[in-house]
Amino acid sequence: MNLASVLSLLAACLLSLVAGQEYKEAVELSSANHDHVLGSATVVFVAFCADWCPFSRRLKPIFEESAKVFHQENPQASAIWAIVDSQRQADIGDKYFVNKYPTMKVFVNGELISKEYRSTRSVEALTNFVKYQLSTAINEFSSQDQLSQEIDKSKRNVVAWLKKDGPEFANLKKVASILREDCSFWVPTDHFGTQTTENKLSFFDPDTNEEAKFTGNFNDYDFVKQWVTDKCIPLVREVTFENVEELTEEGMPFLIYFRDPDNKSTDKVFGEAVARELYDQRAAINPLLADGHKFAHPLKHLGKTKEDLPVLAIDSFQHMYLFPDMTQMNVPGKLREFVMDLHSGKLHKEFHENLDQRMIELAKAKAARGITDDHDTQAPSARPIDTTPPPSVFKELKPSDKRYSILQKSEL
Repeated sequence: MNLASVLSLLAACLLSLVAGQEYKEAVELSSANHDHVLGSATVVFVAFCADWCPFSRRLKPIFEESAKVFHQENPQASAIWAIVDSQRQADIGDKYFVNKYPTMKVFVNGELISKEYRSTRSVEALTNFVKYQLSTAINEFSSQDQLSQEIDKSKRNVVAWLKKDGPEFANLKKVASILREDCSFWVPTDHFGTQTTENKLSFFDPDTNEEAKFTGNFNDYDFVKQWVTDKCIPLVREVTFENVEELTEEGMPFLIYFRDPDNKSTDKVFGEAVARELYDQRAAINPLLADGHKFAHPLKHLGKTKEDLPVLAIDSFQHMYLFPDMTQMNVPGKLREFVMDLHSGKLHKEFHENLDQRMIELAKAKAARGITDDHDTQAPSARPIDTTPPPSVFKELKPSDKRYSILQKSEL
């Protein structure tokens, strides 16, 4: 171990000791102590509260009690529990784009983890969450056979061969703690790891079964983190009822590919189309895969059923728009045109222009399937027609006002 590594280790130990002595209870996070607090422990768990919010008033004593219990049970743990008074410290809430109360975020090694805490608000659940964040995010293997047996090839995996007393491993450890929910990280045990003479880092893609090898500088933490992040967080993600709340909070319209869960063969085709056509739209559209059986309700709003899968649509959080012809999805430029037409307002305009024709076609399709409505006795052209696109379904899956006080845009 070189001198720089020794000094870094001593500094970390001293920082952990100071944090343990200084913060035995929940501390108030302010602009004045923000940088000091976030840099004083491995894990900093922060609750953004507002006195006017009833959910915050309920959480605050539980959060404070959790901090006391945690430190009593784990006196040497490098963790700080902090509360932000979002009325007095509005700039901190703005810094982290807090738009609902209470919001609980976690920082590891001074860096914000993308996933918020959204689970049970109890002492047991909160303390277990912090313990989990402090636990190692890296799995070990003692042989190639053990790795082959234990690694889950359906998940995204990062396998590294690095000396554990060097800065390269320290960088990987920090990255793993941030991306532990997105990737599984593997390193050899000390004995098995001595068999390698060079640093190696590989990513194994479950969709393609291909290995991507890192060729950059292992000592450049930002570069390593960016490389692993790009691999662990795919361009196209799966939307589920468990993660839809946090996906809606990213604020970008959904480009949703509904497909049969028993036939995911076209997932790769959709992913390749997104990568090819929407390479510059990562900050403007959220490409997602969806189980067309579980998410039957949005399909119904589009006039579709599981028999029509796969189906592609945009949910703008105001309205839903259907990709008109699935056979055209891989035609160069068609997918991009669909997304660009959303941004320009053309989709909404065309919806009104083509509404009558679509209503007639829908009526014909229903008739062909034997679907009839008792009240639907008028000819399509004679019935009153709703002239707005189908309303957003996914906006109803945003954070619940039964758990949060949600700020309106005018209040931000």
